[in-house]
Amino acid sequence: MRQILRKLKPVSGFAYFLHLGLVLVLPIAVFILVRLDFSQLALSVVVLSKWRMFAVRPRFWAANIRANAIDLMVGLSVVLFMVNSSSVLLQFTWTALYAVWLLAIKPGSSTFMVTAQAFIGQLAALMALYLTWTGGPVYGLTFLTGLFCFFAARHFFDIFDEPYARMLAYAWGYFGAALAWLLSHWLLFYGAIAQTTLLLSALGYGMAVLYYLDHHERLSIGVRRQFIFIMLAIVVVVLAFSDWGDKVV
Repeated sequence: MRQILRKLKPVSGFAYFLHLGLVLVLPIAVFILVRLDFSQLALSVVVLSKWRMFAVRPRFWAANIRANAIDLMVGLSVVLFMVNSSSVLLQFTWTALYAVWLLAIKPGSSTFMVTAQAFIGQLAALMALYLTWTGGPVYGLTFLTGLFCFFAARHFFDIFDEPYARMLAYAWGYFGAALAWLLSHWLLFYGAIAQTTLLLSALGYGMAVLYYLDHHERLSIGVRRQFIFIMLAIVVVVLAFSDWGDKVV
C-alpha cells in the first residue's frame, strides 16, 4: 500500500508544485491561527486535515485512525509546541519543521523512514503531553502515554509485516503506561523533556534497533549485549542522577 501511494504522488511539472503548495497550506494556516491566539482552532484544523479517515465505511475507521495516528500526533504536538513558544522566531521554526515532516519525512516508505516516523511521533507526542499536562490526573497521563507508545510501536512493526505486531504493540503500550504511572508520582524534567519521555525514547530506540538487526539476521551476541548494556546504563544514569526531592506529585 505504501508503494502504491508513493507512485500516485506527482513527481514533476505543475502538478508537483501544486502538490507542494497544498501541503504547505496546513503549516502556514496553523502558524497564522496560533499567532492570532486561536490555538484551539489550530488544533481543530490539524484534526480536520485528516477528514479522509472517515470518508469510508465505519468498519474501516479504526484501521484508518491507526494508520494516520503518527501524523496526527506530530501535527497536534507541533501546535502545542508553537503555543508554548516564547518568540515568533521559535514558532516559525516549528512551522518549518512541520513542513519538513509533511514534505520529506511523512511520505517516506523505506524501513529507515518508517522507523524515523515512529520515533519522531512518539517523542513529539510524549514531549507535548508532559509539557502541557503536568498538572493533569495521573490516569490521564498513564492512558495517553500508553496510547502513544502503542501507535508508535504498531507503526514501526507494520513495515516488517510482523505477525505478532498487535501483541508487541500492546506490550510496548502497557510498558509505557506502567512507567508513566510509576514516574508520574515523581515527575522530573531535564529542560523541556520529562524523565518518562527520555526513558521511553532511549529504551524504544534501542529495542527497535535490536529488532531491526535481528529481523535482518545481523544481530550477533556481542552486539545484543552492547545494546542492552547501553540501554541499562542510560536508565541507571537517569535514575541515579535525578533530584528526587524536586518532584511533582
